[in-house]
Amino acid sequence: MHADEIAAGRARWQARFDAAGKREADFTTLSGATVEPVYGPPEGVDYPGFERIGWPGEYPYTRGLYPTGYRGRTWTIRQFSGFGNAQQTNQRYQLLLRAGGGGLSVAFDMPTLMGRDSDEPQSLGEIGHCGVAIDSAADMDILFDGIDLGAVTTSMTISGPAVPIFCMYLVAAERQGIDISILDGTLQTDIFKEYIAQKEWLFPPEPHLRLIGDLMEFCDSRIPRYKPLSVSGYHIREAGSTAAQELAYTLADGFGYVELGLSRGLDVNRFAPGLSFFFDSHVDFFEEIAKFRAARRIWARWLREVYGATDERALWLRFHTQTAGVSLTAQQPVNNVVRTATEALAAVLGGTNSLHTNALDETLALPTDESAEIALRTQQVLMEETGVTNVADPLGGSWYVEALTDQIEAEAEAIFARIMSMAGKRKHPIGQMTAGILRGIEDGWFMAEIAEAAFTYQHALEKGDKKIVGVNCHTETVTKELAILRISHEVEREQKRVLAQRRATRDQAAVDAALARMVEVAGTDQNMVPAMLDAARAEATLGEICGALKAEWGSYREPARF
Repeated sequence: MHADEIAAGRARWQARFDAAGKREADFTTLSGATVEPVYGPPEGVDYPGFERIGWPGEYPYTRGLYPTGYRGRTWTIRQFSGFGNAQQTNQRYQLLLRAGGGGLSVAFDMPTLMGRDSDEPQSLGEIGHCGVAIDSAADMDILFDGIDLGAVTTSMTISGPAVPIFCMYLVAAERQGIDISILDGTLQTDIFKEYIAQKEWLFPPEPHLRLIGDLMEFCDSRIPRYKPLSVSGYHIREAGSTAAQELAYTLADGFGYVELGLSRGLDVNRFAPGLSFFFDSHVDFFEEIAKFRAARRIWARWLREVYGATDERALWLRFHTQTAGVSLTAQQPVNNVVRTATEALAAVLGGTNSLHTNALDETLALPTDESAEIALRTQQVLMEETGVTNVADPLGGSWYVEALTDQIEAEAEAIFARIMSMAGKRKHPIGQMTAGILRGIEDGWFMAEIAEAAFTYQHALEKGDKKIVGVNCHTETVTKELAILRISHEVEREQKRVLAQRRATRDQAAVDAALARMVEVAGTDQNMVPAMLDAARAEATLGEICGALKAEWGSYREPARF
Protein backbone atom coordinates (compact mmCIF):
# COMPACT_ATOMS: atom_id res chain seq x y z
CA MET A 1 0.00 0.00 0.00
CA HIS A 2 1.26 3.46 -0.92
CA ALA A 3 2.25 5.86 1.85
CA ASP A 4 -0.51 8.31 0.83
CA GLU A 5 -3.18 5.63 1.24
CA ILE A 6 -1.76 4.64 4.63
CA ALA A 7 -1.83 8.28 5.74
CA ALA A 8 -5.44 8.63 4.58
CA GLY A 9 -6.36 5.52 6.56
CA ARG A 10 -4.67 6.87 9.67
CA ALA A 11 -6.63 10.12 9.28
CA ARG A 12 -9.91 8.18 9.02
CA TRP A 13 -8.97 6.17 12.10
CA GLN A 14 -8.05 9.34 14.01
CA ALA A 15 -11.42 10.95 13.24
CA ARG A 16 -13.28 7.89 14.44
CA PHE A 17 -11.09 7.58 17.51
CA ASP A 18 -11.67 11.22 18.43
CA ALA A 19 -15.44 10.83 18.04
CA ALA A 20 -15.64 7.65 20.15
CA GLY A 21 -16.07 7.53 23.90
CA LYS A 22 -13.07 6.53 25.99
CA ARG A 23 -12.70 5.17 29.50
CA GLU A 24 -11.38 7.32 32.28
CA ALA A 25 -8.03 5.64 32.85
CA ASP A 26 -4.28 6.22 32.96
CA PHE A 27 -2.98 5.23 29.52
CA THR A 28 0.73 5.47 30.32
CA THR A 29 3.39 2.90 31.07
CA LEU A 30 4.28 1.93 34.62
CA SER A 31 7.16 4.42 34.40
CA GLY A 32 4.81 7.19 33.26
CA ALA A 33 5.67 7.25 29.55
CA THR A 34 2.85 8.26 27.22
CA VAL A 35 1.78 5.63 24.68
CA GLU A 36 -0.23 6.13 21.52
CA PRO A 37 -3.60 4.39 21.19
CA VAL A 38 -2.41 2.63 18.01
CA TYR A 39 0.81 2.22 16.06
CA GLY A 40 1.42 1.80 12.33
CA PRO A 41 4.05 2.23 9.62
CA PRO A 42 6.32 5.28 9.82
CA GLU A 43 4.99 8.34 8.03
CA GLY A 44 5.87 8.50 4.34
CA VAL A 45 6.78 4.81 4.05
CA ASP A 46 5.11 2.43 1.60
CA TYR A 47 3.97 -0.87 3.15
CA PRO A 48 3.01 -3.58 0.62
CA GLY A 49 -0.01 -5.54 1.80
CA PHE A 50 -0.97 -3.10 4.57
CA GLU A 51 -4.59 -3.26 3.39
CA ARG A 52 -4.72 -6.74 4.98
CA ILE A 53 -3.66 -5.26 8.32
CA GLY A 54 -5.26 -1.83 8.28
CA TRP A 55 -6.41 0.23 11.26
CA PRO A 56 -8.58 -0.76 14.23
CA GLY A 57 -12.27 -0.33 13.50
CA GLU A 58 -11.83 -0.54 9.72
CA TYR A 59 -12.41 -3.37 7.26
CA PRO A 60 -11.07 -6.06 7.28
CA TYR A 61 -10.93 -5.66 11.11
CA THR A 62 -7.69 -7.62 11.46
CA ARG A 63 -6.71 -5.17 14.21
CA GLY A 64 -10.06 -5.15 16.00
CA LEU A 65 -13.64 -3.98 15.63
CA TYR A 66 -13.34 -0.63 17.39
CA PRO A 67 -11.04 2.33 16.68
CA THR A 68 -10.42 2.74 20.40
CA GLY A 69 -9.44 -0.86 21.12
CA TYR A 70 -9.76 -1.46 24.87
CA ARG A 71 -9.48 2.27 25.54
CA GLY A 72 -13.16 2.46 24.69
CA ARG A 73 -14.20 -0.47 26.84
CA THR A 74 -12.36 -3.49 28.12
CA TRP A 75 -13.38 -7.05 27.44
CA THR A 76 -16.23 -8.45 29.53
CA ILE A 77 -15.12 -10.74 32.35
CA ARG A 78 -17.56 -13.60 31.96
CA GLN A 79 -16.75 -16.52 34.24
CA PHE A 80 -18.35 -19.83 33.24
CA SER A 81 -19.95 -21.37 36.29
CA GLY A 82 -22.54 -23.89 37.35
CA PHE A 83 -22.67 -26.82 39.75
CA GLY A 84 -25.06 -28.68 41.99
CA ASN A 85 -28.55 -27.28 42.06
CA ALA A 86 -29.86 -23.87 41.04
CA GLN A 87 -29.60 -22.44 44.54
CA GLN A 88 -25.92 -23.39 44.93
CA THR A 89 -25.06 -21.92 41.53
CA ASN A 90 -26.99 -18.75 42.32
CA GLN A 91 -24.75 -18.28 45.36
CA ARG A 92 -21.63 -18.66 43.15
CA TYR A 93 -23.06 -16.09 40.69
CA GLN A 94 -23.65 -13.63 43.50
CA LEU A 95 -20.03 -14.13 44.61
CA LEU A 96 -18.67 -13.59 41.08
CA LEU A 97 -20.75 -10.46 40.53
CA ARG A 98 -19.67 -8.99 43.87
CA ALA A 99 -16.03 -9.75 42.98
CA GLY A 100 -16.25 -7.77 39.75
CA GLY A 101 -17.55 -10.20 37.13
CA GLY A 102 -19.22 -8.39 34.25
CA GLY A 103 -21.63 -11.06 33.02
CA LEU A 104 -22.88 -14.54 33.75
CA SER A 105 -22.07 -17.69 31.81
CA VAL A 106 -24.13 -20.74 32.70
CA ALA A 107 -22.64 -24.24 32.77
CA PHE A 108 -25.24 -27.02 32.74
CA ASP A 109 -24.88 -30.58 34.00
CA MET A 110 -24.79 -33.51 31.58
CA PRO A 111 -28.46 -34.55 31.89
CA THR A 112 -29.51 -30.98 31.07
CA LEU A 113 -27.09 -30.82 28.13
CA MET A 114 -28.67 -34.02 26.82
CA GLY A 115 -32.26 -32.81 27.30
CA ARG A 116 -33.01 -35.22 30.17
CA ASP A 117 -34.76 -34.75 33.48
CA SER A 118 -32.95 -35.41 36.73
CA ASP A 119 -35.16 -38.41 37.51
CA GLU A 120 -34.44 -40.28 34.28
CA PRO A 121 -32.36 -43.47 34.69
CA GLN A 122 -29.60 -42.15 32.38
CA SER A 123 -29.15 -39.17 34.73
CA LEU A 124 -28.12 -41.29 37.70
CA GLY A 125 -24.83 -40.10 39.21
CA GLU A 126 -24.54 -37.05 36.92
CA ILE A 127 -26.82 -34.51 38.62
CA GLY A 128 -24.97 -31.25 39.23
CA HIS A 129 -21.52 -32.69 38.56
CA CYS A 130 -20.32 -30.73 35.51
CA GLY A 131 -22.77 -27.87 35.79
CA VAL A 132 -26.12 -26.88 37.23
CA ALA A 133 -29.20 -29.11 36.99
CA ILE A 134 -32.19 -27.44 35.30
CA ASP A 135 -35.42 -29.40 34.97
CA SER A 136 -38.01 -26.66 34.45
CA ALA A 137 -38.62 -22.91 34.48
CA ALA A 138 -38.91 -23.07 38.28
CA ASP A 139 -35.20 -23.97 38.43
CA MET A 140 -34.43 -20.94 36.27
CA ASP A 141 -36.33 -18.76 38.75
CA ILE A 142 -34.02 -19.97 41.53
CA LEU A 143 -30.88 -19.78 39.37
CA PHE A 144 -31.37 -16.04 38.80
CA ASP A 145 -33.03 -15.14 42.09
CA GLY A 146 -31.92 -11.67 43.13
CA ILE A 147 -30.16 -11.10 39.78
CA ASP A 148 -31.85 -8.58 37.48
CA LEU A 149 -31.95 -10.31 34.11
CA GLY A 150 -32.71 -6.98 32.48
CA ALA A 151 -29.43 -5.53 33.75
CA VAL A 152 -26.94 -8.38 33.30
CA THR A 153 -25.87 -10.16 30.12
CA THR A 154 -26.26 -13.90 30.36
CA SER A 155 -24.51 -16.51 28.25
CA MET A 156 -25.77 -20.09 28.25
CA THR A 157 -23.53 -22.88 26.95
CA ILE A 158 -25.95 -25.46 25.62
CA SER A 159 -26.80 -26.59 22.11
CA GLY A 160 -29.04 -29.66 21.73
CA PRO A 161 -31.82 -28.46 24.06
CA ALA A 162 -30.90 -24.77 23.66
CA VAL A 163 -34.34 -23.59 22.54
CA PRO A 164 -36.36 -25.09 25.44
CA ILE A 165 -33.72 -23.88 27.92
CA PHE A 166 -33.96 -20.42 26.35
CA CYS A 167 -37.75 -20.53 26.75
CA MET A 168 -37.30 -21.31 30.46
CA TYR A 169 -34.92 -18.35 30.74
CA LEU A 170 -37.54 -16.11 29.12
CA VAL A 171 -40.16 -17.36 31.59
CA ALA A 172 -37.81 -16.54 34.49
CA ALA A 173 -37.43 -13.02 33.09
CA GLU A 174 -41.19 -12.65 32.72
CA ARG A 175 -41.67 -13.73 36.33
CA GLN A 176 -39.21 -10.99 37.37
CA GLY A 177 -41.52 -8.53 35.59
CA ILE A 178 -39.00 -7.86 32.81
CA ASP A 179 -39.99 -7.03 29.24
CA ILE A 180 -38.15 -9.78 27.32
CA SER A 181 -37.46 -7.40 24.43
CA ILE A 182 -34.67 -5.75 26.47
CA LEU A 183 -32.82 -8.96 27.33
CA ASP A 184 -29.19 -9.20 26.29
CA GLY A 185 -26.93 -12.21 26.20
CA THR A 186 -25.90 -15.20 24.15
CA LEU A 187 -27.23 -18.71 23.64
CA GLN A 188 -24.82 -21.23 22.18
CA THR A 189 -27.33 -23.22 20.06
CA ASP A 190 -24.55 -24.36 17.67
CA ILE A 191 -25.63 -27.85 16.67
CA PHE A 192 -23.08 -28.33 13.89
CA LYS A 193 -20.22 -28.49 16.40
CA GLU A 194 -22.10 -31.16 18.34
CA TYR A 195 -22.06 -33.48 15.33
CA ILE A 196 -18.46 -32.49 14.62
CA ALA A 197 -16.96 -32.73 18.11
CA GLN A 198 -18.98 -32.68 21.32
CA LYS A 199 -21.74 -35.24 20.57
CA GLU A 200 -24.57 -33.62 22.56
CA TRP A 201 -27.36 -33.74 19.97
CA LEU A 202 -31.00 -34.77 20.36
CA PHE A 203 -32.37 -35.17 16.84
CA PRO A 204 -31.13 -35.60 13.26
CA PRO A 205 -29.58 -32.43 11.79
CA GLU A 206 -32.58 -31.14 9.85
CA PRO A 207 -34.98 -30.77 12.84
CA HIS A 208 -32.22 -29.07 14.82
CA LEU A 209 -31.67 -26.61 11.97
CA ARG A 210 -35.42 -25.97 11.84
CA LEU A 211 -35.42 -25.07 15.54
CA ILE A 212 -32.39 -22.82 15.13
CA GLY A 213 -34.04 -21.03 12.22
CA ASP A 214 -37.17 -20.52 14.32
CA LEU A 215 -35.06 -19.11 17.15
CA MET A 216 -33.26 -16.72 14.80
CA GLU A 217 -36.59 -15.43 13.49
CA PHE A 218 -38.02 -15.07 17.00
CA CYS A 219 -35.05 -13.11 18.32
CA ASP A 220 -34.84 -10.99 15.18
CA SER A 221 -38.43 -9.82 15.68
CA ARG A 222 -38.87 -9.96 19.47
CA ILE A 223 -35.50 -9.69 21.27
CA PRO A 224 -33.19 -7.68 18.99
CA ARG A 225 -30.26 -7.34 21.42
CA TYR A 226 -30.08 -11.03 22.23
CA LYS A 227 -27.63 -13.18 20.28
CA PRO A 228 -29.34 -16.50 19.55
CA LEU A 229 -26.26 -18.26 18.19
CA SER A 230 -22.75 -18.51 19.57
CA VAL A 231 -20.82 -20.54 17.04
CA SER A 232 -18.39 -22.61 19.04
CA GLY A 233 -14.87 -23.57 18.09
CA TYR A 234 -13.98 -24.23 21.71
CA HIS A 235 -15.26 -27.78 21.78
CA ILE A 236 -13.72 -28.53 18.39
CA ARG A 237 -10.30 -27.52 19.73
CA GLU A 238 -10.82 -29.39 23.00
CA ALA A 239 -11.57 -32.52 20.96
CA GLY A 240 -8.04 -32.35 19.52
CA SER A 241 -8.15 -30.17 16.41
CA THR A 242 -5.36 -27.87 15.29
CA ALA A 243 -5.74 -24.09 15.52
CA ALA A 244 -6.44 -23.86 11.77
CA GLN A 245 -9.05 -26.63 11.97
CA GLU A 246 -10.74 -24.92 14.91
CA LEU A 247 -10.85 -21.66 12.98
CA ALA A 248 -12.02 -23.17 9.69
CA TYR A 249 -14.66 -25.55 11.05
CA THR A 250 -16.05 -22.83 13.29
CA LEU A 251 -16.30 -20.19 10.59
CA ALA A 252 -17.71 -22.74 8.13
CA ASP A 253 -20.42 -23.51 10.68
CA GLY A 254 -21.03 -19.78 10.98
CA PHE A 255 -21.40 -19.49 7.21
CA GLY A 256 -23.92 -22.33 7.38
CA TYR A 257 -26.00 -20.39 9.89
CA VAL A 258 -25.78 -17.29 7.68
CA GLU A 259 -27.19 -19.43 4.87
CA LEU A 260 -29.91 -20.62 7.27
CA GLY A 261 -30.93 -17.05 8.05
CA LEU A 262 -30.95 -16.09 4.39
CA SER A 263 -33.07 -19.16 3.56
CA ARG A 264 -35.64 -17.87 6.06
CA GLY A 265 -35.82 -14.56 4.25
CA LEU A 266 -34.03 -12.66 7.01
CA ASP A 267 -31.94 -9.60 6.20
CA VAL A 268 -28.26 -10.47 6.65
CA ASN A 269 -27.61 -6.91 7.84
CA ARG A 270 -30.09 -7.46 10.68
CA PHE A 271 -29.42 -11.04 11.77
CA ALA A 272 -25.65 -11.36 11.23
CA PRO A 273 -24.87 -9.00 14.14
CA GLY A 274 -26.75 -11.50 16.34
CA LEU A 275 -24.21 -14.22 15.58
CA SER A 276 -21.29 -14.43 17.97
CA PHE A 277 -18.38 -16.84 18.30
CA PHE A 278 -16.70 -18.82 21.06
CA PHE A 279 -13.05 -19.77 20.68
CA ASP A 280 -10.45 -21.69 22.63
CA SER A 281 -7.24 -19.92 23.63
CA HIS A 282 -4.55 -22.58 23.78
CA VAL A 283 -1.03 -22.37 25.13
CA ASP A 284 0.86 -21.64 21.88
CA PHE A 285 0.86 -17.90 22.47
CA PHE A 286 1.49 -16.40 19.04
CA GLU A 287 -0.50 -19.00 17.12
CA GLU A 288 -3.59 -18.12 19.14
CA ILE A 289 -3.16 -14.37 18.60
CA ALA A 290 -2.80 -14.94 14.86
CA LYS A 291 -5.88 -17.19 14.85
CA PHE A 292 -8.08 -14.50 16.38
CA ARG A 293 -6.83 -11.82 14.00
CA ALA A 294 -7.36 -14.10 10.98
CA ALA A 295 -10.86 -14.97 12.17
CA ARG A 296 -12.02 -11.36 12.04
CA ARG A 297 -10.53 -10.83 8.61
CA ILE A 298 -12.02 -14.00 7.08
CA TRP A 299 -15.47 -13.38 8.51
CA ALA A 300 -15.63 -9.79 7.28
CA ARG A 301 -14.52 -10.76 3.77
CA TRP A 302 -16.94 -13.67 3.39
CA LEU A 303 -19.90 -11.74 4.81
CA ARG A 304 -19.28 -8.89 2.39
CA GLU A 305 -18.15 -10.71 -0.73
CA VAL A 306 -20.08 -14.00 -0.51
CA TYR A 307 -23.22 -13.22 1.51
CA GLY A 308 -23.77 -9.62 0.49
CA ALA A 309 -23.67 -7.86 3.87
CA THR A 310 -23.27 -4.11 3.61
CA ASP A 311 -23.79 -2.90 7.17
CA GLU A 312 -20.56 -2.62 9.15
CA ARG A 313 -21.91 -4.49 12.16
CA ALA A 314 -22.87 -7.43 9.97
CA LEU A 315 -19.19 -7.81 9.09
CA TRP A 316 -18.00 -7.85 12.69
CA LEU A 317 -16.90 -11.12 14.23
CA ARG A 318 -17.52 -10.74 17.95
CA PHE A 319 -16.12 -13.53 20.04
CA HIS A 320 -15.88 -14.88 23.55
CA THR A 321 -12.78 -16.79 24.55
CA GLN A 322 -12.18 -19.46 27.16
CA THR A 323 -8.71 -20.61 28.12
CA ALA A 324 -7.93 -24.19 27.11
CA GLY A 325 -9.34 -26.75 29.51
CA VAL A 326 -7.47 -29.47 27.66
CA SER A 327 -4.14 -27.76 28.46
CA LEU A 328 -4.69 -28.12 32.21
CA THR A 329 -2.85 -30.95 33.92
CA ALA A 330 -3.67 -33.04 36.96
CA GLN A 331 0.08 -33.28 37.61
CA GLN A 332 1.44 -30.18 39.39
CA PRO A 333 -1.93 -28.40 39.03
CA VAL A 334 -0.62 -25.07 40.36
CA ASN A 335 1.22 -24.76 37.03
CA ASN A 336 -2.23 -24.33 35.48
CA VAL A 337 -2.36 -20.77 36.83
CA VAL A 338 0.58 -19.91 34.56
CA ARG A 339 -0.94 -21.67 31.56
CA THR A 340 -4.26 -19.91 32.05
CA ALA A 341 -2.63 -16.49 32.41
CA THR A 342 -0.64 -17.03 29.21
CA GLU A 343 -3.72 -18.16 27.30
CA ALA A 344 -5.76 -15.26 28.65
CA LEU A 345 -3.08 -12.78 27.55
CA ALA A 346 -3.13 -14.30 24.04
CA ALA A 347 -6.91 -13.83 23.90
CA VAL A 348 -6.58 -10.20 24.99
CA LEU A 349 -3.80 -9.43 22.51
CA GLY A 350 -5.98 -11.09 19.86
CA GLY A 351 -8.82 -8.69 20.70
CA THR A 352 -11.37 -10.88 22.47
CA ASN A 353 -14.69 -9.26 23.40
CA SER A 354 -15.22 -11.34 26.52
CA LEU A 355 -13.17 -13.90 28.41
CA HIS A 356 -13.42 -16.82 30.81
CA THR A 357 -10.31 -18.01 32.62
CA ASN A 358 -10.20 -21.62 33.79
CA ALA A 359 -9.44 -22.50 37.38
CA LEU A 360 -6.32 -24.44 38.33
CA ASP A 361 -8.29 -27.43 39.65
CA GLU A 362 -10.74 -27.90 36.75
CA THR A 363 -8.90 -30.92 35.41
CA LEU A 364 -9.79 -32.64 38.70
CA ALA A 365 -13.22 -31.25 39.59
CA LEU A 366 -15.39 -28.18 39.45
CA PRO A 367 -13.64 -25.10 40.84
CA THR A 368 -13.63 -24.30 44.54
CA ASP A 369 -14.50 -20.75 45.60
CA GLU A 370 -10.79 -20.06 46.09
CA SER A 371 -9.68 -21.35 42.68
CA ALA A 372 -12.58 -19.53 40.99
CA GLU A 373 -11.41 -16.31 42.61
CA ILE A 374 -7.83 -16.86 41.40
CA ALA A 375 -9.16 -17.39 37.86
CA LEU A 376 -11.15 -14.16 38.10
CA ARG A 377 -8.22 -12.23 39.56
CA THR A 378 -6.04 -13.44 36.66
CA GLN A 379 -8.18 -11.40 34.28
CA GLN A 380 -8.26 -8.42 36.61
CA VAL A 381 -4.45 -8.39 36.91
CA LEU A 382 -4.19 -8.40 33.11
CA MET A 383 -6.78 -5.65 32.84
CA GLU A 384 -5.56 -3.35 35.63
CA GLU A 385 -1.80 -3.90 35.93
CA THR A 386 -0.18 -4.94 32.66
CA GLY A 387 -0.95 -2.04 30.31
CA VAL A 388 -2.39 -4.34 27.63
CA THR A 389 -5.52 -2.17 27.40
CA ASN A 390 -3.55 0.93 26.39
CA VAL A 391 -2.87 0.14 22.73
CA ALA A 392 -5.08 -1.46 20.09
CA ASP A 393 -3.53 -4.55 18.49
CA PRO A 394 -0.05 -3.89 19.90
CA LEU A 395 1.45 -6.77 17.90
CA GLY A 396 0.11 -5.48 14.56
CA GLY A 397 2.94 -5.19 12.04
CA SER A 398 5.10 -7.80 13.74
CA TRP A 399 6.72 -9.81 10.95
CA TYR A 400 6.07 -13.04 12.82
CA VAL A 401 2.49 -12.31 13.85
CA GLU A 402 1.48 -11.04 10.40
CA ALA A 403 3.09 -14.03 8.65
CA LEU A 404 1.38 -16.43 11.07
CA THR A 405 -1.96 -14.66 10.60
CA ASP A 406 -1.64 -15.03 6.82
CA GLN A 407 -0.62 -18.69 7.17
CA ILE A 408 -3.57 -19.64 9.36
CA GLU A 409 -5.93 -17.75 7.05
CA ALA A 410 -4.59 -19.65 4.03
CA GLU A 411 -5.00 -22.99 5.83
CA ALA A 412 -8.56 -22.08 6.75
CA GLU A 413 -9.42 -21.10 3.17
CA ALA A 414 -8.12 -24.47 1.95
CA ILE A 415 -10.39 -26.24 4.43
CA PHE A 416 -13.40 -24.15 3.31
CA ALA A 417 -12.72 -25.25 -0.26
CA ARG A 418 -12.57 -28.90 0.86
CA ILE A 419 -15.89 -28.62 2.72
CA MET A 420 -17.58 -26.96 -0.24
CA SER A 421 -16.24 -29.65 -2.56
CA MET A 422 -17.77 -32.38 -0.40
CA ALA A 423 -21.20 -31.08 -1.34
CA GLY A 424 -20.46 -31.97 -4.95
CA LYS A 425 -23.62 -31.69 -7.01
CA ARG A 426 -25.74 -32.14 -3.91
CA LYS A 427 -27.91 -29.10 -3.39
CA HIS A 428 -29.46 -28.08 -0.10
CA PRO A 429 -32.30 -25.57 0.31
CA ILE A 430 -30.30 -23.73 2.96
CA GLY A 431 -27.07 -23.34 0.99
CA GLN A 432 -23.92 -24.89 -0.45
CA MET A 433 -21.69 -24.55 2.63
CA THR A 434 -24.48 -26.17 4.63
CA ALA A 435 -24.61 -29.03 2.12
CA GLY A 436 -20.86 -29.58 2.51
CA ILE A 437 -21.03 -29.51 6.31
CA LEU A 438 -23.88 -32.02 6.36
CA ARG A 439 -22.01 -34.31 3.98
CA GLY A 440 -18.91 -34.07 6.15
CA ILE A 441 -20.97 -34.97 9.22
CA GLU A 442 -22.67 -37.90 7.48
CA ASP A 443 -19.36 -39.27 6.22
CA GLY A 444 -17.57 -38.81 9.55
CA TRP A 445 -14.99 -36.59 7.83
CA PHE A 446 -14.76 -33.95 10.56
CA MET A 447 -14.42 -36.61 13.25
CA ALA A 448 -11.64 -38.35 11.33
CA GLU A 449 -9.70 -35.13 10.69
CA ILE A 450 -9.81 -34.13 14.36
CA ALA A 451 -8.83 -37.64 15.46
CA GLU A 452 -5.82 -37.55 13.15
CA ALA A 453 -4.70 -34.19 14.53
CA ALA A 454 -5.12 -35.42 18.11
CA PHE A 455 -3.15 -38.58 17.36
CA THR A 456 -0.31 -36.57 15.78
CA TYR A 457 -0.03 -34.34 18.84
CA GLN A 458 -0.18 -37.26 21.27
CA HIS A 459 2.54 -39.05 19.33
CA ALA A 460 4.73 -35.92 19.55
CA LEU A 461 4.22 -35.85 23.32
CA GLU A 462 5.13 -39.49 23.70
CA LYS A 463 8.30 -39.00 21.63
CA GLY A 464 9.18 -35.94 23.69
CA ASP A 465 9.07 -33.58 20.71
CA LYS A 466 6.39 -31.55 22.48
CA LYS A 467 6.75 -30.77 26.17
CA ILE A 468 4.26 -30.40 29.00
CA VAL A 469 5.87 -29.33 32.24
CA GLY A 470 5.08 -31.76 35.04
CA VAL A 471 3.89 -34.44 32.61
CA ASN A 472 6.76 -35.42 30.30
CA CYS A 473 9.44 -33.09 31.64
CA HIS A 474 10.33 -31.46 34.98
CA THR A 475 8.20 -34.04 36.78
CA GLU A 476 9.78 -33.71 40.24
CA THR A 477 7.52 -31.73 42.57
CA VAL A 478 6.73 -30.65 46.11
CA THR A 479 3.08 -29.92 45.26
CA LYS A 480 0.61 -31.33 47.73
CA GLU A 481 -2.76 -32.85 46.84
CA LEU A 482 -5.42 -30.21 46.26
CA ALA A 483 -8.63 -29.96 48.20
CA ILE A 484 -11.28 -30.16 45.47
CA LEU A 485 -14.99 -29.42 45.27
CA ARG A 486 -17.12 -32.54 45.59
CA ILE A 487 -20.83 -32.60 44.76
CA SER A 488 -22.83 -34.38 47.45
CA HIS A 489 -25.20 -37.18 46.47
CA GLU A 490 -27.73 -35.22 48.48
CA VAL A 491 -27.95 -32.78 45.53
CA GLU A 492 -29.31 -35.56 43.32
CA ARG A 493 -31.76 -36.77 45.95
CA GLU A 494 -33.04 -33.26 46.61
CA GLN A 495 -33.31 -32.37 42.91
CA LYS A 496 -35.39 -35.48 42.26
CA ARG A 497 -37.55 -34.82 45.33
CA VAL A 498 -38.30 -31.25 44.27
CA LEU A 499 -39.01 -32.36 40.71
CA ALA A 500 -41.50 -34.96 41.93
CA GLN A 501 -43.18 -32.32 44.10
CA ARG A 502 -43.50 -29.94 41.14
CA ARG A 503 -45.00 -32.63 38.97
CA ALA A 504 -47.56 -33.39 41.67
CA THR A 505 -48.65 -29.77 42.18
CA ARG A 506 -48.67 -28.37 38.62
CA ASP A 507 -51.69 -28.26 36.32
CA GLN A 508 -51.12 -31.49 34.42
CA ALA A 509 -53.90 -30.79 31.94
CA ALA A 510 -52.22 -27.51 31.00
CA VAL A 511 -48.89 -29.28 30.57
CA ASP A 512 -50.41 -31.98 28.36
CA ALA A 513 -52.22 -29.42 26.23
CA ALA A 514 -49.10 -27.29 25.80
CA LEU A 515 -46.97 -30.28 24.81
CA ALA A 516 -49.63 -31.50 22.37
CA ARG A 517 -49.82 -28.04 20.80
CA MET A 518 -46.01 -27.92 20.50
CA VAL A 519 -45.95 -31.27 18.67
CA GLU A 520 -48.75 -30.08 16.42
CA VAL A 521 -46.77 -26.99 15.48
CA ALA A 522 -43.71 -29.20 14.84
CA GLY A 523 -45.64 -30.75 11.97
CA THR A 524 -46.20 -27.37 10.32
CA ASP A 525 -43.98 -24.57 9.08
CA GLN A 526 -45.01 -22.28 11.94
CA ASN A 527 -42.41 -20.90 14.34
CA MET A 528 -42.06 -23.30 17.26
CA VAL A 529 -40.73 -20.88 19.90
CA PRO A 530 -44.14 -19.48 21.04
CA ALA A 531 -45.57 -22.98 21.54
CA MET A 532 -42.45 -24.12 23.39
CA LEU A 533 -42.59 -20.97 25.50
CA ASP A 534 -46.15 -21.87 26.52
CA ALA A 535 -44.96 -25.35 27.54
CA ALA A 536 -42.23 -23.79 29.70
CA ARG A 537 -44.77 -21.44 31.31
CA ALA A 538 -46.90 -24.48 32.20
CA GLU A 539 -43.82 -26.02 33.94
CA ALA A 540 -43.36 -28.78 31.40
CA THR A 541 -39.93 -30.26 32.11
CA LEU A 542 -36.97 -30.27 29.80
CA GLY A 543 -37.17 -34.04 29.42
CA GLU A 544 -40.86 -33.88 28.57
CA ILE A 545 -40.35 -31.20 25.91
CA CYS A 546 -37.36 -32.96 24.33
CA GLY A 547 -38.99 -36.38 24.64
CA ALA A 548 -42.12 -35.22 22.82
CA LEU A 549 -40.00 -33.88 19.95
CA LYS A 550 -37.87 -37.03 19.80
CA ALA A 551 -41.06 -39.04 19.39
CA GLU A 552 -42.00 -36.74 16.49
CA TRP A 553 -38.58 -36.33 14.81
CA GLY A 554 -36.59 -39.37 15.86
CA SER A 555 -33.05 -39.63 17.23
CA TYR A 556 -29.64 -39.51 15.55
CA ARG A 557 -26.82 -42.05 15.42
CA GLU A 558 -23.46 -40.93 14.10
CA PRO A 559 -21.71 -42.95 11.38
CA ALA A 560 -19.08 -45.51 12.35
CA ARG A 561 -15.76 -44.32 10.94
CA PHE A 562 -13.08 -46.30 12.75
